[in-house]
Amino acid sequence: MLASMEDILNTEAGGPAGQNPDVPAPLPKAVLFDMDGTLVDTEPYWIATEYALAEKYGGTWSNEHALNLVGNDLLESGRYIREHMGIDVEPARIVEELLDGVVAQVEQQVPWCPGAVELLASLRDAGVPCGLVTMSYRRFVAPILAGLPEGTFDAIVTGDTVSQGKPHPEPYLKGAALLGVPPEQCLAVEDSNTGVRSAVAAGCTVLVVPNHVPVLEGERRIFRDTLQGLDAQALAQI
Repeated sequence: MLASMEDILNTEAGGPAGQNPDVPAPLPKAVLFDMDGTLVDTEPYWIATEYALAEKYGGTWSNEHALNLVGNDLLESGRYIREHMGIDVEPARIVEELLDGVVAQVEQQVPWCPGAVELLASLRDAGVPCGLVTMSYRRFVAPILAGLPEGTFDAIVTGDTVSQGKPHPEPYLKGAALLGVPPEQCLAVEDSNTGVRSAVAAGCTVLVVPNHVPVLEGERRIFRDTLQGLDAQALAQI
């Protein structure tokens, strides 16, 4: 049976078997964060922009289709939208129009997930290297990074810097390599099946915080409802 984060954090004073309760657990070697739905709840921005795109080009769309795109590579999402929305627009153009709409909303307000900024600050203060591994493009990531202290992330992997997006392991393998830490020693933080599959395939242990879509249980997956209340030492208990 998979242990939940609550089980770990609520372990009695003796701690996990074989661990000296007087010796703090070692901090993670590195933490790799997904962005959309994990650090920022931008999925409503994407969905609203998708519906606007359907209206502009005379297509049809649904929430079911929108949720099928969560965590996906953007160009793959563009192909899906072209087919299922029924519009005669090239996938690359669809991606650019989606980005235009979502970036405009993020520049107005960054919708941080509860506990995200505090956890990033705790890891930074503790000296734990952090990477951002997102399928969003750099121009969408930029206004979000602008709201964080410089140096919050030691490595950034975006969807326009990899040849194969999630669920392929390349994004997480690249993130770990940029940090100089083996993926098996990295903790990934994800909210979607697509992202979790990518991180697990790369060899990471994954802290799963489901947001808009349910995530299947499986190996090297630890579930929690929210990032709120977590700090560097709490992650050390995983």
